[in-house]
Amino acid sequence: MIKYILDSIFSSLYKPIDKFLEKPWEIQLDTFNYLITHGKGTFFGVKNKFDQIRTPEDFKRHVPIMGYDDLKLYLDIIINEKKSNILWDTPIKWFAMSSGTTNDKSKYIPVTKESLRNCHYKSGHHMLALYAKHFPENRFMFGKALVLGGSQQVNTIGEGIFTGDVSAILVKNLPWWAKSRRTPEEISLIPEWDVKLQRLTDYAINQDIRSLLGVPSWMLVLLKKIIKDTGQSITDIWPNLEVFFHGGVSFVPYREQYEKIIHTNKMNYWETYNASEGFFGIQYSPDSSDLLLLLDNQVFYEFIPNGQWEVKNPETLTLNEVEVGVKYAMLISTSGGLWRYLLGDTIEFTSLEPHLFKIAGRTKHFINAFGEELMIDNAENALQEACKVTGAKITEYTAAPVFFGDNNNGAHEWLIEFATLPSDMELFVRVLDNSLKALNSDYEAKRSLGLSLRKPIIKVVPRNFFYKWMDSKERLGGQNKIPRLANDRKYVDSLLEFILQSTKIE
Repeated sequence: MIKYILDSIFSSLYKPIDKFLEKPWEIQLDTFNYLITHGKGTFFGVKNKFDQIRTPEDFKRHVPIMGYDDLKLYLDIIINEKKSNILWDTPIKWFAMSSGTTNDKSKYIPVTKESLRNCHYKSGHHMLALYAKHFPENRFMFGKALVLGGSQQVNTIGEGIFTGDVSAILVKNLPWWAKSRRTPEEISLIPEWDVKLQRLTDYAINQDIRSLLGVPSWMLVLLKKIIKDTGQSITDIWPNLEVFFHGGVSFVPYREQYEKIIHTNKMNYWETYNASEGFFGIQYSPDSSDLLLLLDNQVFYEFIPNGQWEVKNPETLTLNEVEVGVKYAMLISTSGGLWRYLLGDTIEFTSLEPHLFKIAGRTKHFINAFGEELMIDNAENALQEACKVTGAKITEYTAAPVFFGDNNNGAHEWLIEFATLPSDMELFVRVLDNSLKALNSDYEAKRSLGLSLRKPIIKVVPRNFFYKWMDSKERLGGQNKIPRLANDRKYVDSLLEFILQSTKIE
């Protein structure tokens, strides 16, 4: 009886997905009109002549593209001057703190009651509905979810104004029935990472955990701790574990490690694309990790084609104008009060019926020091091939350019933490290099005869090195990530200095 009720709920939750699959552009236009209506009377809307906006083309003409520095000017008015109706026509009481990987400082992303309900929570319902549709025999709702969110506790920054990691905001506003099915709030919101891991371990080993939710890198840390503390395998502790809903970073480098410690063919992995700014995509099928772009979540999307990312007033396309196989930077306008906001992520559509995509990387997270345009997807695929050939397993990595010197050409320097070292490091480097050439014609051209680029430089770092480095920066847990690729040496030099200092201390 309970299963029948749950199946009926999942079926009803899937109906809105069917609707936007059938009429994607029409749903986007409905969203556009909704947003303009609610923004028209705001300070931002008046300033940017929303009353003259009838079409997306009018919108592009009147409203400038915004980065975080532009947004912050309006947030200061809301937070410091205690004014409302600035970016959205209902009060903004919550701000999600996002450290991301582009800046060291926290960013404050506005969260309204509308974006919380109709973007974050509604998209979460879509996630459950999509998974349940493909796995009708599911039983994950009969147990509990182990949720590993951020470590930033909720703080008051003004009268009736609160900040916290987006996961903390979601936890604080969940209905009682949802809270009862997941990690208790008093554990989820513990700010001290080590304390949180221990409390999560103590709690979880005594529960019927059937689903996991979190970032792959941090969830792996927790699962390994649970195995170490109990001396048992994950499948022995939780025989009914069924699915890991994951997001935040690519799952590719972690899949093999998960399959090793959760050794059962009953386990499923379901990818999501959610951020402080909103919830944008969900894995569409068990046969592929391609994500379905969510179109009924009060987000209006625009896309900047590759080649326009650094242009002052770039060309932007709407959903009905995009093509398969082109890398786009995402612009979003949302019921959270974001207007033509440059998210910083890049995607590539793999299908337009439905709109499926894969995450290509970040507009600021690539290496193009020598015209090679190396993106995250190139790096992930090449590393995967090098690991396959040499039997290696990678825990974390980052890469940056080595610039031209008096006696040498440029190169890419890779700092890699291995769970299993390559059987042959020279072979690993060779496969990595050749795979990058095969995947990226620009890289191949720059590597030709070594005229611009030498072969990759690999530096193996100690176990748990990246974890310790992030701990030293007070960036453990949540959405904090290792920067995979950088076009400068800021992160790599910091890491190398940390190695040097650690060696001196020892």
